[in-house]
Amino acid sequence: MFGNERTVYLFPAAIKEIGGNKWGYINEKGKFILPPNYENAGDFQDNGLAIVRAMNHAGVINSSGYFIVKPKYDTINPFSEGRATVIDHQGFKVIDESGKEITSIAYSYIGDYKESRALIADYTKDGWYRYGYLNKRGKEVIPLTYESASDFTDGRAVVKTNGGKFALIDLTGKEVKSYPFYFVGHYGQGMMAFQMRANEKFGYIDEQGKITIEPKFSGAQSFINNRAIVNVSEDYNDHYGLIDQTGGYIIKPNYNRIEYLDENRYSIGKAIEPSKPFAGSKYAVADGDGRILTGFIYNEIGIFTEGFASASDDQNTFFINNRGQRVEHLPIVSGSGRLQFEKTLIKGEIDFRLMYLSSKGEIAWKQKTVIPLNDQYAVLEQKYKPNKDYLVYFPQIQGMGKSESVNAALKELSGVKAVPSHKQLDFNYLGDFEVTFFKGNLLVIEIHGYNYPFGAAHGMPVKKYAHINLKTGSLYSLKDLFLSKSPYVTTISEIIGKQIKSNSEYSYVFPNSYKGIQANQPFFISDDSFNIYFSPYEIAPYAEGFPTFRIPFNEVMNIIDQTGEFWRSFH
Repeated sequence: MFGNERTVYLFPAAIKEIGGNKWGYINEKGKFILPPNYENAGDFQDNGLAIVRAMNHAGVINSSGYFIVKPKYDTINPFSEGRATVIDHQGFKVIDESGKEITSIAYSYIGDYKESRALIADYTKDGWYRYGYLNKRGKEVIPLTYESASDFTDGRAVVKTNGGKFALIDLTGKEVKSYPFYFVGHYGQGMMAFQMRANEKFGYIDEQGKITIEPKFSGAQSFINNRAIVNVSEDYNDHYGLIDQTGGYIIKPNYNRIEYLDENRYSIGKAIEPSKPFAGSKYAVADGDGRILTGFIYNEIGIFTEGFASASDDQNTFFINNRGQRVEHLPIVSGSGRLQFEKTLIKGEIDFRLMYLSSKGEIAWKQKTVIPLNDQYAVLEQKYKPNKDYLVYFPQIQGMGKSESVNAALKELSGVKAVPSHKQLDFNYLGDFEVTFFKGNLLVIEIHGYNYPFGAAHGMPVKKYAHINLKTGSLYSLKDLFLSKSPYVTTISEIIGKQIKSNSEYSYVFPNSYKGIQANQPFFISDDSFNIYFSPYEIAPYAEGFPTFRIPFNEVMNIIDQTGEFWRSFH
């Protein structure tokens, strides 16, 4: 990428600063070659291109930092077979490696290219949502005619026709065979999972529709390497096993989970607490002949690549070989996550933080834990991990004369509390923070987290803001911004009510759910406004997150306490 004698590889890396992370690219010695000016940055792919975000849009750069595709898309997916799917306000499109859009129209969905075909979906003229395929020129080589469809594997794809029948097609769209079954799954090594009728067991058929394995499974995956993962569960307790192409068990269905790890290796999981299988598993490594090579000692095992895979236990993350044994001469890193070989370095994503190491375990680069504010003040990132399922990064302020009580408050807000070390928790919690605003003596820190009760459909996000006067140590609430006895609750409630009624952006608010704000309503300060927000489900669906309403200061200057400590801290 650089120089004439030796290829210089670039690796994405971030610095934490006011407003969040800024991303750039370092060399193998940890020096920034492309400065951290991006909002996000992906790995350089084999084609020498990387996807980045700038100005709240996605673009593509080369190794010199030149934009091959200017940041204009909402999303760009990684390149596959020389093509990348992009999304903008019109929908899904495809670009080539020069950045040229090769699709003439936008679709509701475009998948990655597999075997020179990309799965597409959109509404037809008669209003039906249908699937088809693009070729590598971006043309509809197989039109939008199917009720459902899969990616191509070995020149075959399973589709559901307009008549509701499942069929196998080739790369031209020619129907190879149709099947009179309620369901037919993805193609794999000449076989497909199927259901005879709704709510019945799964079995397998061959290309001709002949039943090769009688229906007896509650779940059945595609065949890979002449093996398929199946489930025989009759309730919420999973019982996974591994079968061969005759339906015989290679690994009996006694496990909470089984995953294929490539290179003829599988992870098999046993529930940590059999009465609570949703709380997680411990994993062992097995081979494709059903031999269990290790004990159930791993919390996570990654994909095998050239004989090695990342694995982690309660304390560390490391590499294992294809016998499932820890590789002692490669890095062993404290914390949970994944390691992977990345060109000349080893990339570590450990406890939700990025790092790069040499093969000997020497740290080439690690994100700094200090966010400088000015010559006097800084915010220090500290880590609290008392349990494998409880991790909090919390802020502490340096340079304050009265920091002890403030830092204690920040720890409490962040969720630093007594948590048992070796007990299996009923939930997983991740907490982090971001410095969102700093002006004058006012520092605003967003503290956020995610609490996921094991077995729940989803977790609950947490968001709080600390408004801190670095000079006095004061922590402010909403009322501190306004004149005493001012009707700030009524005034703000009315402004937000008008925004909901007049702005279609807030059409998601539940009808009649908004009743005004509370005196201690959650809020945060930004440059020229303050922002009121509500928790998920409070006035809107969960999917809308934290509904937020911006109120410019100039709309309420008559009730702001302009001589008060809060206002003067940043004016």
